Amino acid sequence: MSDRKTALITGASFGIGLEFARIFAREGYNLVLVARSADKLRQVASELEKTHGTRSLILAADLTEPGAPAYVLDQTTRADIQVDVLVNNAGFGQYGLFAENDLEECLRQIQLNVTTLTHLTRLYLPAMIERKSGRILNVASTAAFQPGPLMAVYFATKAYVLHLSEALANELSGTGVTVTCLCPGATATEFHKRAKATGMNLLKFGSMDAHTVAEDGYRALMAGKPVVIPGFKNWLLAQSVRFSPRRLVTAIARKTQEQQGVERRASPPVQTNFN
Repeated sequence: MSDRKTALITGASFGIGLEFARIFAREGYNLVLVARSADKLRQVASELEKTHGTRSLILAADLTEPGAPAYVLDQTTRADIQVDVLVNNAGFGQYGLFAENDLEECLRQIQLNVTTLTHLTRLYLPAMIERKSGRILNVASTAAFQPGPLMAVYFATKAYVLHLSEALANELSGTGVTVTCLCPGATATEFHKRAKATGMNLLKFGSMDAHTVAEDGYRALMAGKPVVIPGFKNWLLAQSVRFSPRRLVTAIARKTQEQQGVERRASPPVQTNFN
């Protein structure tokens, strides 16, 4: 795929993932675009080729399937693509009381947000270490800094992503490989509209646009920063929980999401994505 460097981006068909694809194309990268919708990925690839001359490998895959990471590696290996940057962006959340949420959706959430991210990182990291060059960006959330009643599994998975990323950043010091964890707050994406989650108090607190979040993440990645929290309000929120009693933090987190309570009782639990 030419002498250009290549970035592999999961969840590349909309929201922050799409904005990352545009940014990396603008910066001269070829791309490996991974998402479920082949049609949407083809549209993105066509747009980026016309605008930036970017070549893209399209991989339509359901990353909640356990075999998906190995499939992605196999396809990039067959295409003789060296992945210089791995962006683990794909993820989703489910709103509602844990005891009432669909069990399979809970497990799919863990598979995508935790297991797939870990698997892909482990598959591509050794080659980066061997080359003494590479960058990994894991998308977590400000949810990573606190428990999240009514989205208990989502918040817990994002805490895992943050802690894993920080630990790997430390382990890889001096290797030429960096790991950055992007922790956005509520971000306006098409996913919120589809999930009917636009009424959440958390969104009313002040959402950022996906492009701004992705730009902040890209700059932090290139600078080799371990953690980046876009937006001053989001940074303040994440820092404030460090100095507050845990029970109070949990109670406040519950309060920010109770706007959805009426919708939850009137309809099945919705899914949303704070990535």
